[in-house]
Amino acid sequence: MSSLSELLEASAARHKHLCPRQVLGVRMGLFAGELLGLTLPQRDKRLLTIAETDGCATDGIAVATHCWVGRRTLRIEDYGKVAATFVDTHTGRALRIAPRAEARQRARAFAPEARNGWEAMRLGYQRMPAADLLAVQAVQLTTPVARLLSRPSVRTACEVCGEEIMNEREVRREGATLCRACAGEGYYLLTAENAPLSFEPPRRVGCAAS
Repeated sequence: MSSLSELLEASAARHKHLCPRQVLGVRMGLFAGELLGLTLPQRDKRLLTIAETDGCATDGIAVATHCWVGRRTLRIEDYGKVAATFVDTHTGRALRIAPRAEARQRARAFAPEARNGWEAMRLGYQRMPAADLLAVQAVQLTTPVARLLSRPSVRTACEVCGEEIMNEREVRREGATLCRACAGEGYYLLTAENAPLSFEPPRRVGCAAS
């Protein structure tokens, strides 16, 4: 198990500096492991983390837990909050952890040498007892873990765009299998210049090559 200082150093290396939110992310991940009885950073995929923001705090969480997007153990639900839910996929137990509302003000008491508020948070968040720094809620996921993780090698194709869909993320509409974009749930719209091209060969423009 890595120490707090080692994890902070690893997080800082990704940003070329250490900020208060990275410290929060690392502390949140470590506290989750303590409360769930898991050894972190993990070497398997037992812990699933659902972070409520992108950026610095989530990088700190990832370093502390070894939950990564590419390993399908880290998901982002962007609520714009420095908060995350940590799920033991073996037991189903889930804990949502976030900084206490008063943590920012209390940090100064743990870092009297700090030159400004930012430095007080960066240092104070490292030194505060976890129970004083972080609030914990036992929660139940609205989507079951089995549905989030899906099954290995499950894939199908969208009947509209033809693109492959993995991990049971397809949508069924009137008997058709659709990707979320073709089902009207997409985060993007195709612009005219990026619309799918026809299969007709392009016409030559100007003089033919010599």
